[in-house]
This record gives sequence, C-alpha cells and structure tokens, in this order.
Amino acid sequence: MNKPPLQISDPTCNMPDAAVNRLLAIMRQLRDPHSGCPWDIEQDLESIAPHTIEEAYEVADAIRTGNHGQLLAELGDLLLQVVFLSQIADEMELFDFSTVVEGISDKLLRRHPHVFSDGARVATAAEQSENWEHQKALDRQRSSSVSEMDDIAQTLPALMLAAKVQQRAARVGFDFEHSHAALERALDELDELMHACAEGNGDATRDELGDLLFSVVNVARILGIDAESSLRIATDKFTNRFRAVEKRMTDLNARFEDLSPEARDRLWENAKADISRDSRTGDQSSP
Repeated sequence: MNKPPLQISDPTCNMPDAAVNRLLAIMRQLRDPHSGCPWDIEQDLESIAPHTIEEAYEVADAIRTGNHGQLLAELGDLLLQVVFLSQIADEMELFDFSTVVEGISDKLLRRHPHVFSDGARVATAAEQSENWEHQKALDRQRSSSVSEMDDIAQTLPALMLAAKVQQRAARVGFDFEHSHAALERALDELDELMHACAEGNGDATRDELGDLLFSVVNVARILGIDAESSLRIATDKFTNRFRAVEKRMTDLNARFEDLSPEARDRLWENAKADISRDSRTGDQSSP
C-alpha cells in the first residue's frame, strides 16, 4: 500500500531515513580516532575533494554509456563523498550532514516559487532555467556578492568554466548579437594564433590558443551546444577511428613510422568509411 506523500512542512522531512542513518554511522565509525580506518582518519577536506570530482565524472560516464548498474554503484560512491566531507566538517564544528540536506532543501524551495509558493507558473523548461538564474542572482545579492563572476567554481573543467563565465556575462547583456558574430571573433582569434606561431613567440602562442578556445566555446554556447559534450563526441569518434586504423596496421604487419603521410591518410579515410558503413548497416538492422 502506497504511503501518502510527505508534506514539505513536515519536520520529519529533515530527518534521514534508516538507510542514510546507517551510512552516516558507518562513516562516523570509519573516522573514529581510536577504532576507525587509518586511511579514512588521515583524510581532510582537501584530500577528499579530488575523489569527489572523480566520482562525479564516473557518474557522468555511467550515464553516457547507458550502464544503469554502474550508475547505481557510482551514485553510491558520489553520495559517500558528500557524507565523508560532511563528517569531516562536523568534526571541525562547521556543519553536519543534516545541515547540508536542510540547506539544499531550502534552496530548492526558494528557487522554485512557481511550485512551492505563489510565484507565477512557468510553462517550459527554458522559462524555468531563466527563473532559476534569476533566483540565483537574488541569492548572490543577499550574500553581498559584488560581481556576476562571484561564486563560479574555479575548479570546473576549463571548457565548462569558460561557458559558465560567458553565461554570466550574457545574462547582463554582455554578449554577441548572434552566432555569426561570435564565429567571426573565433576566426579573428585563429588569425592571431597563426601570426603568433609564425613569429615563434611561445608565450603569445599559448595566449592566442587560449583566446581561440574561449571564442569557440562562445560559439557553441550561442548555438545551444554544450562544448564539453561536443568535444567528447569528437574525441570518441577519433578514438574509434584510430582503433580501426590500428587493426588495419596489425593486419598489414606494419608500423606507423614505416608509412608515408599519404599512406597514413589513406588508412584513416578507409577507417572512416568502414565505420560509417558499419554504422549505416547497424541502423538498417535495428528494429
């Protein structure tokens, strides 16, 4: 028999259920200075942070590959990171796991007035995204932030960080009018990179390459394309083609260094054609 939904105002909403309580107890025992695990006892906020980032990526990879069993395991690993960091913070008398849960619950209520209060209803996901960003801006005002760039995590991957910075600037009107203008800027940056390369100026080349990458992310953002995902797709495509070339090299009993550039190009193009043909054949045989 289904239980009635818990009301948001119910104080038991703030209490972890038995499964979470068990996890919290396990974590406390692992951190016990007298009877815990030596490795767990030695950790601090800084040492756990890289593991948290890694686990988040492993969650994303499980989703990308459609491995739902792996997703279940990786979500548990990611939850462990939250519990681990919360336990350390509790020992430092900063906050505990319940405070984390209460904080995110309050934030969700605050940022969804169209669901939990008398705020105007939103009809689309795009409207909600705009409303979410508006609520975030209000949160920054309450916290006395002085810049749109405040509270952006500097440890984000470079492509994601660039897109986030550009989104914040665009929200206050600092943006290109259309994708063509952004693309022209990217082409200008490419010209500047070629000029720096021709001069042999290492520092300038590095800087101009960064400007080019930043401008390409801008083009992707304006086109509504996630640069991180787009680059990953391109990387996967290259990897699959390279594996096909490696197989051909094995069949030919040859080495890359023994081939002319023209021969390598032919192998690459043949691999692309084979993969494209196999993909089409697979699509035709699919139900």
